Amino acid sequence: MDSQQVLTIAGGGLLTLLMVCGPIVLVVLAVGLVVSIFQAATQIHEATLSFVPKLLAAFATLGLAGPWMLSTMVDYIREVLMSIPNVVG
Repeated sequence: MDSQQVLTIAGGGLLTLLMVCGPIVLVVLAVGLVVSIFQAATQIHEATLSFVPKLLAAFATLGLAGPWMLSTMVDYIREVLMSIPNVVG
């Protein structure tokens, strides 16, 4: 196993990580922005007002994009496990 193989596997892992986490992070970011604009406009600064919508949005995104996320992770893991004989031998 040489350094190029390690970098290829690590790069694929990081790309998969970004693809899987991306939808949840973007949705929570958008919801946080909307809630903060609402809080600034109404001057209501309640901690639960910013936390609960983000949590609900994260769960909703996980429910909608969960199957795609799981299949993406399974495909990457399958690819890494199938490449073990090529890496070792």
